[in-house]
Amino acid sequence: MRGPAILPERPGEPMLPTPRERFDDLVLDLVGDLENRWAGRLGLVEYAVEDAPQIPDDWSSGTVPLSSLVRGSGGQPTRLVLFRRPIEHRSETRADLEALVLTVLVEQVAELLGIEPGDVDPRYDPGD
Repeated sequence: MRGPAILPERPGEPMLPTPRERFDDLVLDLVGDLENRWAGRLGLVEYAVEDAPQIPDDWSSGTVPLSSLVRGSGGQPTRLVLFRRPIEHRSETRADLEALVLTVLVEQVAELLGIEPGDVDPRYDPGD
């Protein structure tokens, strides 16, 4: 037998979500939890996922950042960006990926709120 076992509902679109879509869904779930808990104190925050950071040629650090946090001012929202490829590269399993995304988000939200990461989310484990 040759050919696909399952035909897509819409030709040209894959039946299963892509790795990028699965990562976006994971981030949306975790951001939703954090937003529900801290919306009153966070203010206007824009969350985004990019594939990788743009690193300048004169980058002196040996590590690639996993996220970027740019505080808003005036009418501009705070912008929290997660970098998908570096996070996925550091994760061997789906559980590792979920733990690392949670860790990155919690640490950035803690930075915004000026509190300890453990106070932001009880699932936070600094060992991740």
